[in-house]
Amino acid sequence: MDPSQANPPISVDTLPLADEIARLAPHAKAGHFDELRGHSQDLLPHWKTFFEQLGPSGLSDLDQRTLELNRQVRDNGITYNVYADEFGPQRPWSVDLFPLIINPDSWQEIQAGVLQRAKLLEGIMQDIYGPQTLLKEGFIPPALIHGHPGYLRSMYGANFHGRKYLHIIAFDLARSPDGKWSVLSQRTQAPSGLGYLLENRNLISRQFPKAYEQMNVAHLANAYRDLIDALKLESPAGSNVHIALLTPGPYNETYFEHAYLARYLGLTLVEGGDLTVRDQRVYLKTVRGLEPVDILLKRLDDAFLDPLELRSDSTLGVPGLLQAIRAGNVILANAPGSAFLESPALLGFLPAISERLLGEQIQLPAMDTWWCGERAALEAAIPNLGRSAIKPTYPKGSGHQNYESVLGGDLTQTQLDEWVGKITRQPDEHTVQTYIPLAQMPTWLNAFNLNDASLIEPHSYMLRVFALSNGENSWQALPGGLARIASDDSGIASMQRGGSSADVWVQTNQSAINIEENSQQANQPKELTIRKRMVTSRAAENLYWFGRYTERSENILRLAKLYLENINSEYTPSRSLWSWLEYLCHQYGLVPEGVPSNFDQGDIRHRIFERTLIDSLNNSKNVTSVGFNLNAMKRTASNVRERLSTEQWSAINHCIENFQKDCHKAATYHDFSSSLAIDALGQVSSSLAAITGAQTDRMTRDDGWQLLSIGRHIERLSFFTTVLDSAIQMGLLFNPNVDGSGYTALLNLFDSTITFHAQYQQSRDIAPLISLLVMDDENPRSLAWVSKALRARLSKLAGTERDNPDELTRSVTNLQNFDLLKLSTADAYGNFSDLRNCLHAVSQSAWNVSDAISARYFNLIHTQEYTVQI
Repeated sequence: MDPSQANPPISVDTLPLADEIARLAPHAKAGHFDELRGHSQDLLPHWKTFFEQLGPSGLSDLDQRTLELNRQVRDNGITYNVYADEFGPQRPWSVDLFPLIINPDSWQEIQAGVLQRAKLLEGIMQDIYGPQTLLKEGFIPPALIHGHPGYLRSMYGANFHGRKYLHIIAFDLARSPDGKWSVLSQRTQAPSGLGYLLENRNLISRQFPKAYEQMNVAHLANAYRDLIDALKLESPAGSNVHIALLTPGPYNETYFEHAYLARYLGLTLVEGGDLTVRDQRVYLKTVRGLEPVDILLKRLDDAFLDPLELRSDSTLGVPGLLQAIRAGNVILANAPGSAFLESPALLGFLPAISERLLGEQIQLPAMDTWWCGERAALEAAIPNLGRSAIKPTYPKGSGHQNYESVLGGDLTQTQLDEWVGKITRQPDEHTVQTYIPLAQMPTWLNAFNLNDASLIEPHSYMLRVFALSNGENSWQALPGGLARIASDDSGIASMQRGGSSADVWVQTNQSAINIEENSQQANQPKELTIRKRMVTSRAAENLYWFGRYTERSENILRLAKLYLENINSEYTPSRSLWSWLEYLCHQYGLVPEGVPSNFDQGDIRHRIFERTLIDSLNNSKNVTSVGFNLNAMKRTASNVRERLSTEQWSAINHCIENFQKDCHKAATYHDFSSSLAIDALGQVSSSLAAITGAQTDRMTRDDGWQLLSIGRHIERLSFFTTVLDSAIQMGLLFNPNVDGSGYTALLNLFDSTITFHAQYQQSRDIAPLISLLVMDDENPRSLAWVSKALRARLSKLAGTERDNPDELTRSVTNLQNFDLLKLSTADAYGNFSDLRNCLHAVSQSAWNVSDAISARYFNLIHTQEYTVQI
C-alpha cells in the first residue's frame, strides 16, 4: 500500500508532539525523497527539533500563524507578477509557513559543489572570451557558443583588467529518491531570488523565533555585505565608488525584488533611461547634473542592455554601454555575454571541462543531459525520451525552436513519436535531460481553505542556491536559498506556473546571528565620507507627482464630501452655495458637464447630480475621479518603491483597497448611498492623513523630498486659489452675516475651521477670513504659508541662500507684499478686485513653477549622437 494513502489527516487538536506528527503526517509519494523522514519512519533529527520548538500549543495555532504570514506579505507589498499590467492587480508573493531545513552534512555537499561550479563557469567565461582553448580542443561544440544568442561577439577580447566576469550565479538543484543532490540548471544573466529569499527569511523567522534560534540557522547578511565589498575592490574608484542596480522597471515581474535589494544594499535603483554614456563612461542623470556610475548590478537580460550593439528596439538599455564596459570604465555584475552558460546542453560537457580547467572531477553532478546535436548523444537520448525532459537548447525569442520544457512521461506514444521526428529533423535545437521525481517537503495547508481539515502535506520542490563573489578568485555559497514548491504533481516547480516558495534554513554548528543585523560594515571615523543620496531625474519626477496626486486626492475628496454633506443636511443650502459646489464638482471632474442640477429637481428622489457623483467616485477610467487619482498616487509611489518605508507603502495599499470596498458598498445600497459615500470619503481622508504624515516625517529631506513637497504645494495653491476665486465670483461672500453657509463651506474646504474658531470665534466678517486663508503664514492651509514653504523648497533645491534666492524662487508670489485691508474690501459693485488679482497672481506663479521644474529637473539630457568604437 502507498504510505501516503495509509495515514489519516492531522488533527491540530491531538498532535502537539513530533512523534505524533511522524505517525500521522503523510509520507512523500512513492518514488520521491521524503524531506520529513528521509528513508525511515521517524522524523529526521532537524525536523524533530523544529516541531518540538512549536511550544505547548503544538499545531493548533499554525492556522493563525498562516493568517499572520499572509497579512505580512500584503502589508509589505511583496509581489511577483507573471504578466505585469500597468492597471492590473499585482499578485501577492506566495510563501509556505514551513521552511525547508538542510542539515550541516547536506549543506557541506551542496556548498562544495556550488563553489567548484562557480569557479568552473568563471573559467569558461575567461576562456570563451579569451583564448577559446575549449573550442579549439573540442571540449565544447562551436555551435553551442557561436550559435547561441547569449554569446556576444562584441565582448570577445574585451580587457577586463583581471576582473571577474561573474559575480552572482544561481543553481537549481533537485534531490533524487536516494537523497543525492543534482544540478538541473544554472542562471548567470540576471538570476532572481536574492531579494525574495531575504524577505522569506524575515517572514518565517518571525513566525518561529524559538526554532530559528535553537536550530543555529546560518545568517545571510554577511554574504551580501561581502558581495558588495568584493565589487568595490574591483573598481578603481576606491572609497568613492558608486554602485547602482539596473532594473527593467516597475512592470517587470520581479520589480519588488529589485527595489527591495536596492534598499537593503544601499544602492541607487536605476532604469536605462536614468543613465547616459559620455566619453565611454556611464553617468547617472540626477537633479544636480551627471554623476559617474562605477558598478552596475544588473537585473536586465543582456539583449536589452545596449540598443546600439544589441537589440535596436530596446528601450530598457543604455546606448553606448558595451563600449564603456570594453573600455574598462564600468563593471557589470554579471558581465554581458554569459547567457550561453544557461543552455541545458552545456551541462553534459562540464565534467570534462572541469578536469581540463580545474584538474578536478565534478563534485555536484548534473542530471544526465544529452545535446542532440551530437550523433552519439542523439542515439542515447531517443530510447530514454519517455523518462526524460525535453528542453530547447536555445532561449525564447532567438530565432530557434521555441517551446516550454516537456516531460516525456506525460506524452502518449503518438506524441512521443512526433517528438522523435522533431528532434531528428533539427537535433541541435533540442536537449534531453533525465527526469527524476522531485523530493517532497512538508507544507502547511490551513483549515480555512480545507473545510476545517488542517494538513501537513508533502509537495515537490526545487532548490535554488547562490554562489556570490567575495573577492578575487574567491567565492562563497550563500547559506540559504529559495525553495520553489510545485503547485501540482507535474514535476515542474515554477513561480510562473502558480507555484509557491519556502524559506531555506541551513543548520550550522554556530549560534545564529539575527539576519536583521546591519548589512553594512561600520565605517571608522577616519574612513567616513559624508555621502548625499543621489536622486535620479526619473525618481525626482515620480516623487514630484507622488506629492501632487496625494494633494489632489485630498482636495477632491474633501470637495465631494462637502457636497454630499450639504445636500443631505437638515438645512437647505442657499442657491449660491449650491451653484458654487456644483460648479466646483464640474470644474474638478467629479461630475460631467450636462448633468442636471439637484437644485432644479422638484422631486428630491430624483437627485441625478448626487447619484452621478457617487457612482463616479471610484471610476478608474475617469482621470479626475478620486479613485483614479489614488491609483495614480500609488503608481508614482511604486516607481520609487525603494525610497518608501514598508509602513508607508502598506498605508497606500490599505487606503486604496478600503476605498474600493467602501465605494462598492455605497453603489449597492442606493437608499443609503450618500451616507455610505460620506463614510468612505471620511475613511480615505484619514488614510491620506497617515500617508501625508509619512511623507512629512518618515522621508529624508533630500532633493527628492523637496520635489515631493513642491508638487504638493503647487497643487494646493492651484486648488485653493480656484476655490476662493470662484466663491467670490459667484457671490458666496456677498453677505456672510445673513447667509453664513458659504463662509463655513470655504473654511471646510481649506481645512481651517478649527483654527478660525480658535482665533475669531463665530465672526462672519470678510477680513478675518482673508487674514486666515490668504495672509496667515503660520496656517499651513493658507496661501501665504504654502507660498512661503514653496519658496523655501525651491531655494533648498537650487542650493541658494534664502536672502539671495534664484529667479525661480523669486517668481513665487509673496503674500506679505499685499495689504489685508485692500484684499478684504469690495468696490462699489461688490467686487473684490484686489483679492482676485492677488489670487490670479498666486495661481499663475504656481503654474510657472510647475513648467520650470519640469524643464529644469526632469528633462536633463537631450538627444545626442553616439559612435561606437569596434
